[in-house]
Amino acid sequence: MAKTITSQNFEEEVLKSEKPILLDFWATWCGPCMRQGPIVEALAEEGYNVGKIDVDQEMGLAQQFKVMSIPTLLILKGGQEVHRLVGLTSKEDLKKLLDE
Repeated sequence: MAKTITSQNFEEEVLKSEKPILLDFWATWCGPCMRQGPIVEALAEEGYNVGKIDVDQEMGLAQQFKVMSIPTLLILKGGQEVHRLVGLTSKEDLKKLLDE
C-alpha cells in the first residue's frame, strides 16, 4: 500500500529513503487523480516505494515542489527530483522510470 506522506513524515519517508520514491500529488475532487490512484497502488503492491500527497491537506509540500496541476507524479532519488510527470501516466511508463 502506498504511504501517506505529510509534512511531519516527509523527511523520514522521502529525504532519508534509500530507494527511489514515487510521489503522487492528488486530491479527492480530481477525476484523473482517481484513475491514477489504482495504478500507483498497484506499483506499491509490487514493492515499489510509493507515497501519496493530498494537495488539500499538504499545501506546503505542493508549493515546495511547485505543483501547478494534478495529478503530478515525481520520482525522487536521494531526496532530489529526477522525473516529473503531469497528468495520467501509465503503469508501464512509471515502472520504466523507477527501474532506471
